[in-house]
Order: sequence, then structure tokens, then C-alpha cells
Amino acid sequence: MNALLEASGLAKTFTLHARDGLQLPVFSGVGLQVHAGECLALTGRSGSGKSSLLRCLYGNYGASAGRIWIRHDGAPLELSAAAPREVVAVRRRTLGYVSQFLRVVPRVSALDVVAEPLRALGHDAAQARERAGQWLARLNLPERLWALPPATFSGGEQQRVNIAHGLIAGLPVLLLDEPTASLDATNRAVVVDLIRDACARGAAVVGIFHDEEVRDAVATRRLDIEAFRAESLESPA
Repeated sequence: MNALLEASGLAKTFTLHARDGLQLPVFSGVGLQVHAGECLALTGRSGSGKSSLLRCLYGNYGASAGRIWIRHDGAPLELSAAAPREVVAVRRRTLGYVSQFLRVVPRVSALDVVAEPLRALGHDAAQARERAGQWLARLNLPERLWALPPATFSGGEQQRVNIAHGLIAGLPVLLLDEPTASLDATNRAVVVDLIRDACARGAAVVGIFHDEEVRDAVATRRLDIEAFRAESLESPA
């Protein structure tokens, strides 16, 4: 396995139990390979399954079919069949994820939220907090906010905390779900630079970028999810 992240024959179908078991296929037969230094942009209309695919790659959604491999600690690991403890280890050391919405423990400061991935890797608290401050400063979050819990922030401020939390550890594989959706032009440019920096150090990036300028600036390849859509299937009578 030369790619850092690979998927083959990947499918996702939701079962709507409140609708008598209606089967709702989202995508089927997705295959991808992402190598070091690449940024693969997922494209397609809203509702085509882009975010669902990212969640399958991260392990938040179980795939209905297919397999996912990731290069973890120097060796390939079948993430789609991994034990929960292996998934936790992969997320700590190999696979980063920036979702559209920030989900954090209440009453924890923005500085400690961003420092947390470094603490999980064994960095001491002072060093982790110092680096967290550097990331928040680069993302133009005012220092007066660093000691406050992000739940009190605006959408754009929360997104910047989310980005710093997802990227600070410098993990080899990054999944980005609309990382610039709530940002102004100045901070979008900062995030573009951060994604380019990640690719330059050898990260493999898969992202959803609804902003065409951002997508054009960072993507090295594109994958149209529309090509893998399937029709809904009614459950048997």
C-alpha cells in the first residue's frame, strides 16, 4: 500500500426504521487513493453524500460495503474492520478530522481545546498551550478569547478553534469538511495557507470545499461523488 489512505468499493445506505425500513442508499462503489502531498477535493451537489463519505473514512459511520485502509505507524491497517481501541489510536496519531461544527467539553478554554491533541501525544501542558496560542494567533483569534470556552464564540470564531484543534498535531492524514464555510476572506486565506503547508510536509488531505476559490487553491485532484449515487430502495412488503 503506497497511498496513505485508500478505499475500495465503499458504499453507505441508511435504514429509515421510522419509515418501515426504507433503504436510502447514499453512494456505492466509491474508490479512492490519496498519497502524501495530495489534496483530494470531493465535489457534487448538496446531499450527494460528500460529508457521509468523510464520516465513513473517519469511522463515525460504518460503511455498508467496501473496505478502507490507512497507513498507521508505518504499516497498512484496515480501518473499516479495526477494533475500537485501534480506531482511537489511529485518530490520536494518524487521522485528523475538521468537521463543520465544533463539539467540545463545556467550560474548557479555547486554548486547552486546541492544546488537547498535543497533550494526547504526550506533550507537557505548558508546551502544548504555547503552541496552541501560536495557532490561535495565526488564525486571528483575539488573545482575550483564549481563556474563554468556545461555546460563547461566534460561528467563525468557533470554526477557527476547530481548525486549530484539527491541524495542530500535524497528523499524516486529514479530513476537512467545509473548513472555511463561516470565515471571511482574510481567514479563508489563512486556512488555504495551512492546508498548503500540510500538503507540503507530506500530509494526505481529503476535503469538501464549497468555496470554489478555496477548492481551486488547494485541490490537486477532484472526485465527483455524483458518479456514485444510487436510487432509494423500498423495503420488502
